Amino acid sequence: MKAICSFCLIILFLLGWSENAAAGELSERLANFPQWEKLTSVQPASGDLAYPEWMAGSWKVTSTLIDLAAPLAPDIVTPGFESNRQQLNQPVSFMVRFIKQKPPITFGLKFIPQINNQSPILIADRAFNSLNLAKAYLGDQAVLSVKVDPASPNRQITFLRGERQLVSIVTSRATEITANNQFITAEVFQQLFKGGSRPYFNSVESTTAYHKLPTNNPKIEADQVTAVYLSPQDPDYFQAVSQPVALYRYRLKFFPVELPPLPEE
Repeated sequence: MKAICSFCLIILFLLGWSENAAAGELSERLANFPQWEKLTSVQPASGDLAYPEWMAGSWKVTSTLIDLAAPLAPDIVTPGFESNRQQLNQPVSFMVRFIKQKPPITFGLKFIPQINNQSPILIADRAFNSLNLAKAYLGDQAVLSVKVDPASPNRQITFLRGERQLVSIVTSRATEITANNQFITAEVFQQLFKGGSRPYFNSVESTTAYHKLPTNNPKIEADQVTAVYLSPQDPDYFQAVSQPVALYRYRLKFFPVELPPLPEE
């Protein structure tokens, strides 16, 4: 269960349309770590998250946990928080890619992929990315597959050995572009882990600032903070209110690699 919690924390940046946040709010949040409360400017997630063109292609990502905090400790501490200290300054590497895709036509909450007159957008290859991330953290033998809901790019299921599943649903998001060309995203999603003695729920927000560098070694760096909030099913939910019970800060480095190209849709 502790390993699953660790994996859940950073899966969000691999998920993925973009709603703008109030000017500067996201960058201020990153600067104010670990003073953190729930975002108020996010909008309901609709369609896919569009990334900037300079993130196109395939990448080897190195993710390093550089700081963590439990704002409500010792009264409330999430499962696995203390064991996650062992991951401090320990880099983990995995492959990801960002691909072009035409936006689907939307009817309410239903998304119908089809050829249309809109220009393609750059999106994360969610199944590919999440599978590689899960294997990097949990091991090749622990992860069976990752499936994205064909009716919504914001819902995916990671299938694990032992008939266990991690269901992740992006519920809201915001983006921001700063004066120095940083691309910042914030997404809120609900998680359900099934297959243990009882289902485990929580709410997670991940805010990530991507910065293009003038070199290829690495070509992109990112500062990511992941905040874990209690779900309404938790008995301590009203005690925590809008405060996170765990905060994790990661440094991400993206190195360009060559992978077989995918056909554009």
